Amino acid sequence: MRSEVMQDIYDPKFVEELFDEMSGSYERMNYITSFGFSARWRRQLVEQAKLQEGQVVADLLTGMGECWKPILKQVGPQGKLIALDFSEGMLRFARAYQQKFPGADIQILQEDLFENSIPNQSVDRVISGLGMKTFSEAQIHSFAKEVYRMLKPGGKLSFMDVAVPNNKLLRWPYFFYLKRVIPVLGWLFIGNPENYRMLGIYSERFGNAEKFARIFREHGLQVEHQAYFYGCASGLVGSKPN
Repeated sequence: MRSEVMQDIYDPKFVEELFDEMSGSYERMNYITSFGFSARWRRQLVEQAKLQEGQVVADLLTGMGECWKPILKQVGPQGKLIALDFSEGMLRFARAYQQKFPGADIQILQEDLFENSIPNQSVDRVISGLGMKTFSEAQIHSFAKEVYRMLKPGGKLSFMDVAVPNNKLLRWPYFFYLKRVIPVLGWLFIGNPENYRMLGIYSERFGNAEKFARIFREHGLQVEHQAYFYGCASGLVGSKPN
């Protein structure tokens, strides 16, 4: 059984193994845990990046490629998508999904986000959907440095994840849902409620993206915190100065 007491839940290897195990049911569970809004939030995430034709976009923690369709539609055939994740389980589905976009320039990288091969100042946009909650504070600093490094001057970023609503009337049913209902659904889908209990723990510790906003500003990025659906989702939009 996984335990946040016995293990460092932010250790990259721990997170990688967790997502490898969940990969077969993760998209269904994302839909359920986001109350059916995950697809809509991802579209909003991409819209806020203000993509243009021919641009190079890095989709960090790409998962199974859930953000690819709106990205590729906006950058067009002359654009490029760099999809990075460290989970082999997730990327197995992403590689299969890639076949639905013949002719599209999609580069899949199975790499550690903090030690990746994306060149300095080589991408116009950086996007990340539903992956922020798995970072410790030290890792957020490293994440900010990597985003700054890979973005071209004037390049934009857009991130989003499931968050904890500030509204007290929503918080109690929200936490009951995360801590009690979601593990049961995880047991129904994959026979392991502990994996999906971890998503609740990550979400509770994440809270919202305000800490990300503060740390990203410390590293020279111009960002604003965004809240969606009464605070049930939280993210950043911003840019690297010219």
